[in-house]
Amino acid sequence: MSILGLDHLVLTVRDLAATRRFYVDGLGLHHERFGEGRHALHFGDQKINLHEVGREFAPRAAKPVPGSADFCLLTTAPLEAIAARMAALGYPLLEGPVVRSGATGALCSLYFRDPDGNLVEIARRLENRDNITQ
Repeated sequence: MSILGLDHLVLTVRDLAATRRFYVDGLGLHHERFGEGRHALHFGDQKINLHEVGREFAPRAAKPVPGSADFCLLTTAPLEAIAARMAALGYPLLEGPVVRSGATGALCSLYFRDPDGNLVEIARRLENRDNITQ
């Protein structure tokens, strides 16, 4: 067996419009409606499916709750520009820039909370893999 990568993940959200504002207006992901009233956020070859709390699609997680996710999205954009754009939309920087350890090496990361309280790390890969803290 060989796992190739991540196709999608699911976030359970309270407010679709607020979630779209954070991820589309703030981070530049692309919103798509599909199927019978379903929503997804696309980036690269992956997507985040959105389930409204209380209206989750089956099969689903055993205990889907808003605000329980913690994940990292990679970018090639300047982190300063991302921080400025998010601040202008009312999403303050929680932490960063800080150096972290990613799946393939060192990252320089910013941390934000989305409208549901999920911890969203936005990171650029670093060439220099020294000084990794986490």
